Amino acid sequence: SATEPTARYEGELVFRRHGEVVTTLSLAELARSFPPEVVSTDDPYYETRKRFIAIPIEPILTRAFGRDVATLRRESFVLKALDGYAVPMSGERLLEGGAHVALDDADVPGFAPIGPQRVSPAPAYLVWSRVGQSSLQTHPRPWQLASIEIASFEALYPHTVPTGEPDDSPASRGFALFAGECIRCHAINCEGGRVGPELNVPQSIVEYRPEAQIR
Repeated sequence: SATEPTARYEGELVFRRHGEVVTTLSLAELARSFPPEVVSTDDPYYETRKRFIAIPIEPILTRAFGRDVATLRRESFVLKALDGYAVPMSGERLLEGGAHVALDDADVPGFAPIGPQRVSPAPAYLVWSRVGQSSLQTHPRPWQLASIEIASFEALYPHTVPTGEPDDSPASRGFALFAGECIRCHAINCEGGRVGPELNVPQSIVEYRPEAQIR
């Protein structure tokens, strides 16, 4: 277990259900309630083996939402970072085991800088500890984590979903690609991530970028 004073953990996490704030918990409060442990993981952003002071996500979510793990596995979640990066994730994936909320770097107090901008992942960083969980495609790792929300994709981003389209239409296939890969950074019709350019307003990206570049 990590024995550092809980006062060192600054920041908070906001928990919402369908747009409404359920509770806000400080990281220091979480550390007092659920003593952090040192978690080792092959980190794809740092590109090396890393150790973090972290709390498993299961007790955090059961405390925040007042529901057991089995119930929460049937929900859909969106994890949002301070800069607008948003990661939709099924409860089945988020609560499969191995997900932790890292409060600090075990070897570099205050976190070592991360990503191309070399920023701190504080206040919190979602990490995965089990074998087979190192791919960012299947197990995203949002840093600067600010909020966790229970919400269906369709309810949270209703204007991104094509209506009246068969499942195998180009629009439906494009939507599946957007929802699985692009929405973490990009928005369509002003709904989605805020890190990258909006893809449809005021003009669709397919109208000003050649197909080869988009692909």
